[in-house]
Amino acid sequence: MPDDDPRADTSASPMSSLPKARKGRGAVTNMQGRHELLIRESIDDGWSQGQPGPDEEEAPPPKTQIMPETAKSILTRNSSPDVPFNVSLNPYRGCEHGCIYCFARPTHSYLGLSPGLDFEMRILAKVNAPELLRQELAAPSYMPEPVALGVNTDAYQPCERELKLTRRVLEVLHECNHPVALITKSSLIERDLDLLAPMAAKRLAIAAVTITTLDPAIARTLEPRAAAPARRLRTIRTLADAGIPVAVSIAPVIPFVTEPDLERVLEAAAEAGVIGASYIVLRLPWEVNPLFQQWLEAHFPDRARRVMNRLRDMRGGKEYEAAFGRRMKGEGVWADLVRQRFDKAAARLGLGARTRGFGEMDLSLFKRPLVVPPKSTASVAACGAQLDLF
Repeated sequence: MPDDDPRADTSASPMSSLPKARKGRGAVTNMQGRHELLIRESIDDGWSQGQPGPDEEEAPPPKTQIMPETAKSILTRNSSPDVPFNVSLNPYRGCEHGCIYCFARPTHSYLGLSPGLDFEMRILAKVNAPELLRQELAAPSYMPEPVALGVNTDAYQPCERELKLTRRVLEVLHECNHPVALITKSSLIERDLDLLAPMAAKRLAIAAVTITTLDPAIARTLEPRAAAPARRLRTIRTLADAGIPVAVSIAPVIPFVTEPDLERVLEAAAEAGVIGASYIVLRLPWEVNPLFQQWLEAHFPDRARRVMNRLRDMRGGKEYEAAFGRRMKGEGVWADLVRQRFDKAAARLGLGARTRGFGEMDLSLFKRPLVVPPKSTASVAACGAQLDLF
């Protein structure tokens, strides 16, 4: 039976006994990271006496924890030919949006935390990010180039409302006339129009809004705490009306889940005012693979096998391809079909030609910031002055 036949997934799955999905969370388990030395397994020891377990619907919803982190550096550089930037800045590690497909999930393993629920529930906030940025921009050797803000995890995730780390980072970039490119799924970016609009007028700011699907039911499970698709379209309109060049990122394209919406997303985004568009086929590095398959079994058991078979078709028979040039778009017949659909829709909507000029920013206006000595340095200096009196 071909895997495109809707009857192909009616048989029992070896993952059918997975825990139920948690309301408001993307991952359905808190699987261990690949760097942990000990293996833990939950068992029923009989003490629950019929009480609901941690994976059942009656369990209280898990709460998000925000943990402060003092970073040593803040600008990250890469040399990948697959991304249109060389420098990025991420004020947070982990993301409460809970997107099940997030390629940054495996980074929580380096912290001894789970790439599953921990990634969406235990967020590290780089509380010294604005100060570190100021120091790095002030270095005599620093040469300006556009900084991509919020690439690994969303810089406008819910905790940003109170912490305002992204806001303070933008204030430094605004002060220095430094170009910035932002990508987000959150309407909170509208809060910073007072900074972004003047920067955009000087060709110093662009933005991209990610929309995977227009179906709110799918979005609620795929990206449980991100803005609804209709709200993101309104954000695009708000940014465009403020004079900020904005693009739509259709990422990821998931066969049989979000892929049918490809043209509709482009049409809605074009109507909202985007001047650029891009797409990425679903990537499943490291722990993202089992986490995504658990999500598929929890939410789309009827098509889970078809989705994975199609992804393998687009990855040369593998579930993940890390090679530059192939990891973002895939290869083969089905990858070509998606590419043709995207290109034809973008051309029909007038986005193809405009996308090529998207992101051209002015580097000539940059001015180095003044660096305010840290409080600890000032305290040491004060002690030194006092000692001189003796």
